[in-house]
Amino acid sequence: MVCQHCIRAVERVLSDLNLKDFRVELGRACLKYDLPKGLMEEIEANLHKEGFEIILDHNSSLVEKTKHAILHHIRDEKEKHHNLSDCIENRLGVSYDTISRIFSVKEGRTLEKYHIAQKVERVKELLQHGEYTLSEIADMVDYSSVAHLSRQFKNVTGMTPSEYIKGKRERSGLNDV
Repeated sequence: MVCQHCIRAVERVLSDLNLKDFRVELGRACLKYDLPKGLMEEIEANLHKEGFEIILDHNSSLVEKTKHAILHHIRDEKEKHHNLSDCIENRLGVSYDTISRIFSVKEGRTLEKYHIAQKVERVKELLQHGEYTLSEIADMVDYSSVAHLSRQFKNVTGMTPSEYIKGKRERSGLNDV
C-alpha cells in the first residue's frame, strides 16, 4: 500500500469479508484477533484482485519499506530536498546499493524509475485538486523547473500536465506505477 487510495481499497476488501476490528495504514493491515481457517486464503485472493499481495519474505518486506521511504521522501517537506539515497539509508538502515539491487530484482525496474513514477503520481494528485499552479507544484514535488516536471510527466504518462488537466484525470493502477 502506497497511498490513501490503497488504504481505502484494503479497508473495503476487509469490510466486504465482514471483518471487524482492523486497522489499515500504509504498508500494513492489522487485525485484533486470529483469523478463522481458510479466511486468510480468501483475503489474499481478494487483495490480489485489487493489485495487492501479502508479504512474508524479508526482501519483499524491504522493498515495501523502500516504497514507503520513497513516498515519505516525496511528501515530507524536510526530506524532499535531501538526497534520496541518504533518506532511504537513514530510514531503513541498509545500504542504498543493497536496497537498489533487491528492489530491481523484485520489482523489475530501478528504484529511480519508481521514484520518478511516484513523483508523477504526486503531481497528478496535486493537479486534480486544481489549487496550485504548475510552478507551485514543481516546487512542492522538488522539481528544479516546470520544464523538468513537464518532461518527466510526459515521459511517464505520454501527455503533458496541461493535456492531463484537460483530459481524463485517471490515476495509474497499482501495478502500472
